Amino acid sequence: MTVPAPPLVRRPAPLARRRAAAAYIVPFFVLFTLVMVVPIGYAVWTSLFREESSGLGFGGTETVFAGLGNYADALADPALRAAFLHIVGYVVLYVPLMTCAALLLALLLDSAAARAKRLFQLALFLPYTVPTVIAAIIWAYLYSPSLSPVMDWFDALGVTVDFFSAPMAVPSVVNIVTWHYVGYNMVILYAALQAIPRETLEAATMDGAGAIRTALSIKVPHIRSALVLSLLFTCVGAIQLFNEPYMLTVQSEGVNRDWSPVMFVHKAAFVDHRPGLAAAAALLITLLAGALSFAVTKLGNRWKAA
Repeated sequence: MTVPAPPLVRRPAPLARRRAAAAYIVPFFVLFTLVMVVPIGYAVWTSLFREESSGLGFGGTETVFAGLGNYADALADPALRAAFLHIVGYVVLYVPLMTCAALLLALLLDSAAARAKRLFQLALFLPYTVPTVIAAIIWAYLYSPSLSPVMDWFDALGVTVDFFSAPMAVPSVVNIVTWHYVGYNMVILYAALQAIPRETLEAATMDGAGAIRTALSIKVPHIRSALVLSLLFTCVGAIQLFNEPYMLTVQSEGVNRDWSPVMFVHKAAFVDHRPGLAAAAALLITLLAGALSFAVTKLGNRWKAA
């Protein structure tokens, strides 16, 4: 008995395969060039020039080549240095608070004692759906002594807190950003917790490990990658801080128009009309964010390998 041979399937020619691959790849590179390469190149070009007035300020302005002068001006500007110091204080308070809060909430949701998990997930993630500008406006209202019911509660307890004072500038901003982003980071960690094999957790329970012991010895080591990712997002987001402090500039005496590095860039570009300085400062911030991302990733890889 003879078996008929299977029909021959013609494979596409190598040229056709290359054309098909190019049809998928080329749009990405076009969009990447337009969205990333061109703006970065324009920023680099702009940072090499400055606007100078002629005729004692009455003859208009002209664009002159400045070389690295804008970078030197940015690094020597005390306002930018003060902005970076604000961010250092912000990071010292914000990063541990955000990471610990997100991890604690994720562990609580993952525990067997947590009830109505979907409702809690929605309630914790809901602040992230609020635009940052709206969130800052809401908290500015809650910080206002004459309007906020929260401040009335503080007064009833005999506690005097001025969230708009200079010493409270960093904690006020940290509170807004933590409220807004803790649900986002919690979801990242909670998703990683769901990937832990249930057999591993059951074995720990059978060995007599309690909930806290299981969380510290089993769950946290298994989600190191997610913790590093959350930490990376948190650190890079801290450098890019803008909306929350900007919305507090009207009420707070401790937050001025160049309180953060990105606010310094905004002020240099749109208030002081110094696009070269703004571009140079923005590129310095980008380099710092890249270096910080590299450092966090390296430290995270070492931690995961330990």
